Amino acid sequence: MASLSDWPHASLTLLAGPSVLVVLTAGMLALAPAKTGGVSESVAVSAPQTVVIEPRAYSYRAPGEYSQDGYAVDAPLRTIEVTRPLTIMKYQVSRGDYARCVQAGVCASPEPEFTPVVEDADMPATGISFDDANIYAKWLSDRTGDAWRLPTDAQLAFAAGARFPDDAISTVSSNPAKRWLEKYRREIASSAGRDPVPKPRGHFGENEFGLADFGGNVWEWTTTCYRRVAENEVARTEALPCGVQFVAGRHRAAMVSFIRNPKGGACAVGAPPENLGFRLVKDTRWYTSLLRLMR
Repeated sequence: MASLSDWPHASLTLLAGPSVLVVLTAGMLALAPAKTGGVSESVAVSAPQTVVIEPRAYSYRAPGEYSQDGYAVDAPLRTIEVTRPLTIMKYQVSRGDYARCVQAGVCASPEPEFTPVVEDADMPATGISFDDANIYAKWLSDRTGDAWRLPTDAQLAFAAGARFPDDAISTVSSNPAKRWLEKYRREIASSAGRDPVPKPRGHFGENEFGLADFGGNVWEWTTTCYRRVAENEVARTEALPCGVQFVAGRHRAAMVSFIRNPKGGACAVGAPPENLGFRLVKDTRWYTSLLRLMR
């Protein structure tokens, strides 16, 4: 049974003495208003609704393109043992929520055709790039006093449960185009007859853990980089061109981090998603406030 390397872990320096950390945390929190301006009632925003995914073991197919002895193969399927609960937004970030960040002069406006309007405040925010989502996460963290960030691909799979796609093809061929075409055919087939227009929150229902709308028509950004892994009898090589991130929805795709509109032909790998949005996870580790202040 494997452990998941891209779940957040404590720094080794934090193991040097809990009592010292408690004192430091108290002192730095006391100084927080002077250092950061604090979170006043006038600028605070409501914390988003969340669900807590309890620890369990789950199957997870590694993201990326894998080859064995020059032939494309399915990514390995691993069993992951998660030992800590995951707190994640129940719904994708809405247009109304994102619009407040835009109005504050912090976030950039989405793609023009997706610009939030009052009537659509309950719709998911779309036309959002990976970079935009990270800026929003920092803004929300500053306003709520909590630590919010994008999930990894593995964390999103953990929360999405049965709704997370398994992109295995189980086809080995000396012609990589055949495998790519089969994958593309499946992705297009899964989108056949779908309505690409974003829907109000809750439209696509909840999964077994209460997570809403995953696998609808909004793909969600993750912090996981696209990668290519080649193995043979002698060695294993891995390319990590970060700046191209995985997004997940009805299927996985890889998108350049600054892209907002996937319909513009900017999908790096896989069939283009219908819409790009996001949801965030909350870091609930007890020393998180200290880490934020130290940064």
